[in-house]
Amino acid sequence: MTARKCLAWPDKRLRMVADPVAEISDDIRAIWTDMIDTMEAMPGVGLAAVQIGVMQRLAVVDASPERGQAVRMANPEILHASVQLRDHDEASPNLPGVHATISRPRAVTVRFLNEQGAVEDRDFVGLWATSVQHQVDHLNGKMYFDHLSRMKRDMLIKKAGKLR
Repeated sequence: MTARKCLAWPDKRLRMVADPVAEISDDIRAIWTDMIDTMEAMPGVGLAAVQIGVMQRLAVVDASPERGQAVRMANPEILHASVQLRDHDEASPNLPGVHATISRPRAVTVRFLNEQGAVEDRDFVGLWATSVQHQVDHLNGKMYFDHLSRMKRDMLIKKAGKLR
């Protein structure tokens, strides 16, 4: 397949809620493959379909040290999040050149449709959990910097604008 171009902030699609996926088809599997190729080319540990302009609730995550362990998710939904938080430096190919430390739950339980079209509940911890939450935010029209104070968010966006 192929790596796709990521939308550039402030493309309005990055603020839109993605549409649910009705069923897992060969077309959906092909999009997931392109998403994994795109994620690897960045390089990154996750990607939501909206980041490449596909307005469907699709995400891929691979936080494994050896890579090649990507979890493909359709309609991911966070069922439970731990009380314990984890700080991580987050960034996005949609707003290159900037990053910020975000606090998110250290562990999450997620329900999604897997590659076979079956409903799966899976626990994610650490960087896996951070990436899943980051991708679900994208599918809901949110960016990682929405977790920052207004002043920090404005400074981050201004800095990214100067880098372009």
